[in-house]
Amino acid sequence: MKYLVALFLLITGGANAQDIHYKSIVVDTHNDCITACIEKKVSLDQDLTGINHSDLKRFKEGGLDYQLFSVWCDGEKAKPYAWAMRSMDTLEAVANRNPDKIVIAKSWKQIQKALRQNKIVAQYGVEGGHMIEDNIDRLDTFYNRGVRYMTLTWNNSPTWASSHADEKNPSYTGPRGLTSFGKEIVARMNKLGIIVDISHVGEATFWDAIKTTTKPVIASHSNAYSICPVTRNLKDDQILAVGKNGGVIHLNFYSAFVDSTFSVKDAAFRNKHKAELDSLLNTGIQREYAQSWLAEKYAEESEANKPSLEQLMKHFDHIVKLIGIDHVGIGSDFDGIDSAPKELKTVLDYPKFTQALIARGYADKDITKVLGGNFLRVYRINNPQ
Repeated sequence: MKYLVALFLLITGGANAQDIHYKSIVVDTHNDCITACIEKKVSLDQDLTGINHSDLKRFKEGGLDYQLFSVWCDGEKAKPYAWAMRSMDTLEAVANRNPDKIVIAKSWKQIQKALRQNKIVAQYGVEGGHMIEDNIDRLDTFYNRGVRYMTLTWNNSPTWASSHADEKNPSYTGPRGLTSFGKEIVARMNKLGIIVDISHVGEATFWDAIKTTTKPVIASHSNAYSICPVTRNLKDDQILAVGKNGGVIHLNFYSAFVDSTFSVKDAAFRNKHKAELDSLLNTGIQREYAQSWLAEKYAEESEANKPSLEQLMKHFDHIVKLIGIDHVGIGSDFDGIDSAPKELKTVLDYPKFTQALIARGYADKDITKVLGGNFLRVYRINNPQ
């Protein structure tokens, strides 16, 4: 399949894209396929075409070399830390069955070795500080298992930080920004080498994190607010602050964070199928995956609501204009979203993103930075060993 993709690019005038893409180290900082596999009762080393956006075989066919796998559960899970352990156990089992294909890398030497051997480098990104359950020592456990970033909040707020959703919620009574304990958590993350991820956080938490961290941060899956004004995206002053910090903003493929017109269309779609959605939720499936199931069932309706890749590239251009090419990467959110730009249906479509960069006139060396080099720079500063 990798060679079919290359042939397609050649026929369509994208031979240069094929050459750059498959020779670069391609890093995606956010993919929810672990949770998707658990929810759908499938395994990542199966052929999941038509089931998931991702599987081991298609990762390599799409040119992916290095994946930060999201460890996530929503704020309603009774024991989020136990869920985190289960999620890591799930990927570890896949890696143990496929040592020739994927390695959970815990050092720079292991990363380099896996890349030389053409294996997928796997690490974890914990999506939400609630998953440590207010126990700072669990950061050490996370790090030892291969966690290399933690998103300070998900849409819910732990006791020590406020999320983007709660900061705009008038009934929210928790902290605004980082508490003193939250700042201790950031300091411990800096010491361990767990990168501070500011996707999902509220503005107060963002600014406290920027002031507290001693290392570059990432936004593992966020876009530009001025292009699509939702609170999950970053305002221009935040983008400038990430650039000054030396961090990287990784573009999220989710349609609602790409196109400001999508949410209204999507709300109408969900309302039309509300009874079916409610029935799915009653089975215990997490909402995000119930919504994905609907999008897959009614694919033609869902497809009509999606933006184009061009709309996503407007976010890219805007961020580059503000802070430069050294501060942008890919954080697709595949398998955690039910809609992405029309051209980006699965992990097989990463080369189309590279084609879009070439079409915009970016130099080969800069494209290589975007595809993975920028993240690797931040990783090395946070993890010098």
